[in-house]
Amino acid sequence: MDSTERKTNLVIGALYKHYKGMKYKLHGTVKHSESLEELVLYEALYENKLGKMWVRPKEMFQEFVEIDGKWVPRFELQEF
Repeated sequence: MDSTERKTNLVIGALYKHYKGMKYKLHGTVKHSESLEELVLYEALYENKLGKMWVRPKEMFQEFVEIDGKWVPRFELQEF
């Protein structure tokens, strides 16, 4: 499988866990002003000296990554 074959759904306002274990709140999607690429706006729910709010291409946020031979979502929706 390649990372573009599977995508996760986006739930605005939901909690997501990055495959490295950190948690984030998804605030929504935005557009890049020049390229019009769709980006995901999300907030780190932990102390991060680099910043709290982040954007990432929607395709990348939703993709699966291969970790130790297993395909996992880059960001996984968490149940409250």
